[in-house]
Parts: sequence; C-alpha cells; structure tokens
Amino acid sequence: MPEEIEIDTDKLHEAIHEEVEKEGGALLRTIALTTALFAAFAAIASLQAGGTVNEALALKTEAAQLQAQASDQWAYYQAKGIKAVVFEAQKGVFASNDKPVSPDTEKNIQHYKDEQAEAKKKAEELEHARDEKSREADHLIHQHHYFAYAVALLQVAIALGAVAALTRKRLAWLGSTALGLIGAIIFLWALLAH
Repeated sequence: MPEEIEIDTDKLHEAIHEEVEKEGGALLRTIALTTALFAAFAAIASLQAGGTVNEALALKTEAAQLQAQASDQWAYYQAKGIKAVVFEAQKGVFASNDKPVSPDTEKNIQHYKDEQAEAKKKAEELEHARDEKSREADHLIHQHHYFAYAVALLQVAIALGAVAALTRKRLAWLGSTALGLIGAIIFLWALLAH
C-alpha cells in the first residue's frame, strides 16, 4: 500500500488567507457588513413607510365617512328648518286672517327648531371629528415621506456598496457609507421625532 501524500493544509490556508487580504479581503468584509446593515435599515424603513401610508389612507377614509355623515346632518338640519318655516308661514296666514293659531302649530314650530339645533350640533361634531382624522392622516403622510426618502437613500447606498465590492474602490464604499448614514439618520429622525 502506498503511503498517503500529506499536504500541509495549515500552510495552504495561510496562503489563501494572505491572497484574500492582498486582494482587498478586509475591504470586502467591511463593505459586506455595512451593506448588510443598510439593508436591515432599509427593510425596517420600508415597513414603516408602508405602515404609515396605510394608516393615513384608513384615516382619510374615516374622514370621508364622517364628512358624508356631517352632510347628511346638514341636509336634515335644512329639512327641519324648512318644516319650521312652513309652520311659521301657516301661523302668519292664520294671524293675517284673524283666525286662531292651533297650539299644535306652535308645538311643531318649536319641535322642528329643536330638531334643527340638534342636527346642527351633530353636524358640527362630525365635522370636528373629520378634521381631526384628516390632520392625523396628513401628519402620517408627512412622516411617510421621510421613511420613503430614507429607503431611497439606503437603496442607493446598497447599490453603491455593490459597486465598491466589484471594483474594490474605497472611495465608492465611502460614498455608499455616507449615503447609508444619511438614510439611517433620516429614518431614525422620522421614527423618533414624529
């Protein structure tokens, strides 16, 4: 039986490691690490952007529903006002003909005026609620824009990181890092300041 040839794998491993280091292995690891961090920030910022815009759309929908309800109340308000005016005109006709006004006429006038006041109050409450929902939605849309800006900057940083890895150019990696840091700062600012 022939003896097996021994290969000194330790020396081979060291030689490979030295060649990787010569060819920019440390730079590649650094690029990979920063790109992975930027990708994580981009994923979270993207989720936040989607969540805030979805919530804003839901609030805008609620505001539209409240507006429809307020419009219904204003129509009800006008209808009750018209009925009160009809009874007041009827009362005027009786008075001009020197005929007694029925007590029901006075009751109806007051009833319709009370219903009209209640409809006005409800309509104004609904409009106030609509305005609150709309303001909250506008705030979320504003916040969404910052999350979207952060995602865009982080994606460009990731792409520039890939260019840096392919070309092994430190300047490209520095550009990637600068854009990524700006994107991460915008993301954190949008998350914490709003």
